[in-house]
Amino acid sequence: MKKVIAIVLTIMLMSMMFVGCNTAPKVAESEIILITDKGNIDDKSFNQGSWEGVVEFATANNKTHTYIKPEEVSDAGYLAAIDLAVKAKAKVIVTPGFLFEVAIYEAQTKYPDVKFILLDGTPHTADWTTFETKENVASILYAEEESAYLAGYAAVMDGMTNLGFMGGMAVPAVQAFGYGFLQGAEDAAVELGLADGSVKVTYHYTGNFDENDTNKATAKTMYQEGVEVIFAAGGSVGKSVMSAAAESDAKVIGVDVDQRYDSETVITSAMKGLGTSVIDVLDSIFNTDSFATYGGKTTYFNAANDGVGLPTVVIGEADGNAFDRFSTFDKAAYDELFATVASGGLSILRNITVADATGYATAQELTSQLGLVKVSVTTR
Repeated sequence: MKKVIAIVLTIMLMSMMFVGCNTAPKVAESEIILITDKGNIDDKSFNQGSWEGVVEFATANNKTHTYIKPEEVSDAGYLAAIDLAVKAKAKVIVTPGFLFEVAIYEAQTKYPDVKFILLDGTPHTADWTTFETKENVASILYAEEESAYLAGYAAVMDGMTNLGFMGGMAVPAVQAFGYGFLQGAEDAAVELGLADGSVKVTYHYTGNFDENDTNKATAKTMYQEGVEVIFAAGGSVGKSVMSAAAESDAKVIGVDVDQRYDSETVITSAMKGLGTSVIDVLDSIFNTDSFATYGGKTTYFNAANDGVGLPTVVIGEADGNAFDRFSTFDKAAYDELFATVASGGLSILRNITVADATGYATAQELTSQLGLVKVSVTTR
């Protein structure tokens, strides 16, 4: 009897193992599927901004749509999510963030009949030796240096002279945010006739994109040292900075999307037109048969095509003032500056030469290559 029971239990266990190994998450069949990066769909940042573009287009054009959150944050995890999306009959897969670059490099060949929209990245091999964007991939990048320039300029024109920058990892997009911020602060200081070195900037990379106690402590220390506003260009790092600002009666400049709704400490945000770019590419696929405009290449969204900027409206308030958290800087001043940037009337550097392999620029590299005179930089 015991032998029979043991055999039955063994069969049951094997059956359970078989079912467990062959159970995959169910995804509703959809024409457009977004795959989130390490955050959630409501992260108030890259995932949410991209998803809002998908929803707006799909709703207006009667397209089925959904999203998938990968089971793990890795190239393999992202590829597995792409596999699920393809099985769900996705015609277009939207991937927000540079973390998808390796996965898309492989998926573009594996699924030649599927179109991919890779935001903020370009496909490449894991060892960074080979870059290739096939015709079924639209690689979308943003002129972060332009929106950051606008933010830095606005802060100094508003009377702030002790600024902070907290970037996440020193990847090209985050570096461009920092460089643009410094250049905007410098030009505003020149326009105001401030003395050389009178604008102080504490410049720091956290090495991650996380909300954690260490990042909050760093921000709080910066505020205690006199920093008036921190430009938080590091995804969820911004949540740590906002928390520190709330406790320090200080200010924050948000990133990627309008983060004024997350905290009263946020005076403005250096935004990327995530929704705009997603809608434009989806329109080229489904409505105008012009995907070749984006496919097989990298396209920059900048001020000229409304791809970057500071927020100018308040959601839900027809007469809302998006500049009400500044003391003096207003929409009229912003519109004039934005028009100059959009017309190409300013030379804003996106790249400089950094000796350290980490990508962390020294104060000397920032000062000499960005032509800083009014701005004095301290790295930490």
